[in-house]
Amino acid sequence: MELVTDSEYQVREIQAAPYASSLIEGHRDFGYSLETALADIVDNSITAGASEIRITAITSSDSPYIAIVDNGSGMAEAELVEAMKLGAKNPTHARLRKDLGRFGLGMKSASFSQCRQLTVISRKDGKDTCARWDLDHVAFRNDWTLTIIDNPEKLTHYQLLTSNGTAVIWEKLDRLLGETSLPQGKSIEHANAELVKSERHLCQVFHRFLEGTKPRLSLYLNNRKLKPLDPLCSDHPATQKDPEEVIPLSKGYVRIRCHTLPHHRKMDSDYWDALAGPEGHVKSQGLYIYREDRLIIAGGWLGLTKQTELTKLCRIAIDIPNTMDSEWKIDVKKASAQLPPQVRERLKRIIERFVGTSKRTYSARGKKLVDEDLHPLWNRVIANGQISFKPNLDHPVFSSYANQLPEDLKDGFYRCLRLVGSGLPIDTLHAELVGNPEAVVSAEAEIEDLRDLVYSLAETLLKNGVSTDVIKNVMQANPYLRDRWESANELLLEFLGKKS
Repeated sequence: MELVTDSEYQVREIQAAPYASSLIEGHRDFGYSLETALADIVDNSITAGASEIRITAITSSDSPYIAIVDNGSGMAEAELVEAMKLGAKNPTHARLRKDLGRFGLGMKSASFSQCRQLTVISRKDGKDTCARWDLDHVAFRNDWTLTIIDNPEKLTHYQLLTSNGTAVIWEKLDRLLGETSLPQGKSIEHANAELVKSERHLCQVFHRFLEGTKPRLSLYLNNRKLKPLDPLCSDHPATQKDPEEVIPLSKGYVRIRCHTLPHHRKMDSDYWDALAGPEGHVKSQGLYIYREDRLIIAGGWLGLTKQTELTKLCRIAIDIPNTMDSEWKIDVKKASAQLPPQVRERLKRIIERFVGTSKRTYSARGKKLVDEDLHPLWNRVIANGQISFKPNLDHPVFSSYANQLPEDLKDGFYRCLRLVGSGLPIDTLHAELVGNPEAVVSAEAEIEDLRDLVYSLAETLLKNGVSTDVIKNVMQANPYLRDRWESANELLLEFLGKKS
């Protein structure tokens, strides 16, 4: 139809629909991984009111598949057809608070990123409906014809749906299982590794839904119930939490709460490793952004400060509603965001104040090591702007031994101690502490060496007027003895028994 807009221009409107085959193949490359694709399907199930979601991944059979089955509200045929359309929802439209969707692309794009055949079976009010996208079929016809299957009970995976709800089934897993030319063992090994990564991802992303004695959601992977992994360690008694700060904006409230994780020695080692994730605690520090309780950003400072070893315990929870998606530029995968200017400026001030807490948590232990009142084995020395560590030549153990030596041997003894100090492998220690500090531990002392240390310290404390009633508390404050207190306490009692 010809339209006249003004005296100079004449315009015509024509249809310029995209080629179905090209567009749908393009939706395979939005950047989804298996873990983010699975999370996107789980989002839809939560939005549908599901309280239980079961993910079944069969990768070693002749007909491999992944199925995500929920007990949500289910869909009638008209609803399912709408849900299978690309761009089923306008991102600018208002959503219910529990709606974890964004563009109406997630189920399709997430699924196509992993498979070439997507089948959805849904049951609502006892009536079944089923639809399928097969990318090979779309490529052959090059149109948007959706396949409706009127007898889904004939499908192999029909039995996965046991009540009202929806089953999303991925077949033709070309992305997950790789090229057909690869050895089957290699492709299955890769798939299993991706499933392990996905398990951790789901435990963390949906941890708020999985928590509590009566969780909002039960999530299973191959019949194994997933446990929540709270990256903020909120319930640990040693976690430091600042009061919540609220930023009111035009489309809702941004809620910010700073957490300082406990020192690793105050935590179970397995849980500490789980919190670190595959990249370690240094990479895991930073901002944790939640959209309607669903984690979308896990770590990193988004350019607000640097990641350092001393701030690796810093984690900041930021909660936003789904009404702020455009301001935060939430992407299709719900895996990236950008800080609005008002929030960025406020966060800068919060972070400057907060990171000092984490630094103090780690550096406090270092300071105690060189507290002169605790008779450290090493002294921290600052000279000409440089820091070095030297053996404490006045330590009671060294002094006691030196006093037993002839005068002509004392200088040699102290010279040996100074050589030990000057030979401290600083570069190696630094590399180990940066790479995996929790694995760096002190060598265990022989029992006779520990006895010499306990006896010498106890004798010195007694000579300095410390009573036997408090000597235990004083010695337990020594970091070296505290880490070996069970043995050290027995030796102290042995020493005091001989003195009484």
